[in-house]
Amino acid sequence: MLQCIGIRRETKDKTQSRTPLSPDQVRRLVSDHGIRVVVEPWERRVFADEEYRAAGAEVSDHQESCNIIFGVKEIAPEYLADGKTYCFFSHTVKGQSYNMPMLQSIMDRGITLLDYEMVTDDQGRRLIYFGDYAGYAGMVDGLWALGRRLDHEGMSNPFSHIRYATEYTGLSETREALGVSAAQIRQDGLDPRLVPFVCGFTGYGHVSKSAQSLFDLLPVETIAASDLESFMQRGRFSNKCVYKVVFSKPDLYEPVKRGDTFDANSFRNEPSAFKCVFERYVPHLTMVVNGIYWEPRFPRLLTKSFMRRWFPSAQNPRLRIIADITCDVDGSIEMTVKETNADNPVFVYEPASETIRDGWEGAGPVILAVDKLPTELPLEASQAFGDFLLPWVPTLANIDFTQPLDQLHLPESWGRALIVHNGILAPRYKHLQKFIDKENLR
Repeated sequence: MLQCIGIRRETKDKTQSRTPLSPDQVRRLVSDHGIRVVVEPWERRVFADEEYRAAGAEVSDHQESCNIIFGVKEIAPEYLADGKTYCFFSHTVKGQSYNMPMLQSIMDRGITLLDYEMVTDDQGRRLIYFGDYAGYAGMVDGLWALGRRLDHEGMSNPFSHIRYATEYTGLSETREALGVSAAQIRQDGLDPRLVPFVCGFTGYGHVSKSAQSLFDLLPVETIAASDLESFMQRGRFSNKCVYKVVFSKPDLYEPVKRGDTFDANSFRNEPSAFKCVFERYVPHLTMVVNGIYWEPRFPRLLTKSFMRRWFPSAQNPRLRIIADITCDVDGSIEMTVKETNADNPVFVYEPASETIRDGWEGAGPVILAVDKLPTELPLEASQAFGDFLLPWVPTLANIDFTQPLDQLHLPESWGRALIVHNGILAPRYKHLQKFIDKENLR
């Protein structure tokens, strides 16, 4: 039924509390556009069912009449309805093996799938995202983990009072907590064993920038990546500040062929012609915050083999924390061997034995690998996400997705996000069939 949308309950993970549209945004759809909104009841959602009722929505388990159903995370096959249209973060466009069974089910059941991640402008910039809040939560959780690790080492530190992101009511509280850490650093300084405290950031986008915006609340001095080695050799460090290095692609990658220089287009088109040199910087870093976009065709940032060679033989290795906000399992950070959640967010990777142990105790760096970081600040994250999504909803609510592909008249930005139409892979995503076939053969 046109002019009717659904908001589903999130069934992937018990810690998930985000929603694609807030009650205030639903109220605008109902009152300004006459759109019928059907919200599945859900006790863990950051907004109560009654708030949606008060906004003019129906709260019901029955969404058969909805023209399009909006969610946040992936949907297991048992929760999908034949022939419906869904919009959520599917995590399929890289051929992720763990979601190929879901994609196969979507095709088998004649479903249409739109993916927020692929809604982009002409320059490829994403238009609908939670990325800012992944960066905020990842930075807070990374400093929380650092405080726990340093406490375990018996080192007094200004991060001991930092709580896990879910324990704060919102960003304002997290900023206040970091302000306390900043004052402590300025007044008392850092333990000599932690000096210099150097945090390295990767990535150009919303994730990295938002993480940096919180880190910058501390007394920060910025070092260029090209100057890091000489900075360490000079040995003139302050204990009254922390140091930040932001790594750009030319800092991270070099052409394999000697004499060539880094070229972004060449790297994008032929990444195998480049090697990653991030490992030359790692011995100087106390903390890594990884917000880089990565695909399997790109070189890894950090490998198990490097960690096995370097970490056990280093005298008092500096690296304590890797906040892998990107969180690609076996991805750019090869030691990210599993996803975690807020109930058990970190583990130690022990390079000597290539084993892991949950928590922050062990002979190796602590890895933060939470794959749903924005849900740790659910109210603000949901409101911000809904602000991006809301202008598009009236158009999507009035598209008959059962029509042939050439008659859908999707906005161009959303045409890029159409992965499956009525059970058939859209032309730009035909390549996913090889990943589906690979999983079916296993």
